[in-house]
Amino acid sequence: MRQVGFRQEAARLGGIGSCGRELCCSTWLTDFRSVSTSAARYQQLSLNPLKLAGQCGKLKCCLNYELDAYLDALKAFPKNETKLYTEKGTAVCQKTDIFKGLLWYAYEGEWMNWHVVTAEQANEIIAKNKKKEKVASLEEYAAEHLKDTKTEFENVVGQDSLTRFDNPKPKRKRNKNKNRNKNRNQKQNAKKN
Repeated sequence: MRQVGFRQEAARLGGIGSCGRELCCSTWLTDFRSVSTSAARYQQLSLNPLKLAGQCGKLKCCLNYELDAYLDALKAFPKNETKLYTEKGTAVCQKTDIFKGLLWYAYEGEWMNWHVVTAEQANEIIAKNKKKEKVASLEEYAAEHLKDTKTEFENVVGQDSLTRFDNPKPKRKRNKNKNRNKNRNQKQNAKKN
C-alpha cells in the first residue's frame, strides 16, 4: 500500500484550473514543492483561502512560479515601512503597484489624500532624507502622474454603446391594429351569416 497525498490525488483526477487551462500537476508538474502564504504576500494577493487554494485544497502551486520575478522586481522598490520626510510632513506608503512601478503615499494625518510616486522618485527622496535634506512636498513629484486615466474603448466588434438600453423604446400604437382586426372579424362574421 502507498499513501497518496492531496496534490497527487488532484493530479490523478485531473481537471481545469481557475486559469482555464488543464491542471499543471496533471500535465507537466512532477515535483510538488511546498507553497507558503509568504509567496502570496510578496505578490500582494489577498490572503483569501478560497481564491488561493487549488482543487486539491492546498495552496496553488502556481504561486511559486512567479515568486522569483516578484522578488527581483521588489528590489527596485523601497520597503513599505520606509517613511518619506518632506517639509509638508511625513509620508507613509499605502500601496505598491509592481507592474507599473508606482507607489502611493499619504501624509500622516491626511490618510485620504494619496500621492503617486514612481519607485525611482521614492528612492531619490529617501537618498535626500539620508543626507538630512527634505523635499518640498510629494505633490511636485506626483504632478507628473496626474494624467487622464480615462480609458477610451473602441467599438471593434460592431456593438452599440453601453448606454443603448438606458432610453426606453417608444411605445407602438396597437389600438389601430386591434380595431382593424375587429373590423375584419366582424365583416367575416357578417358574410358567414
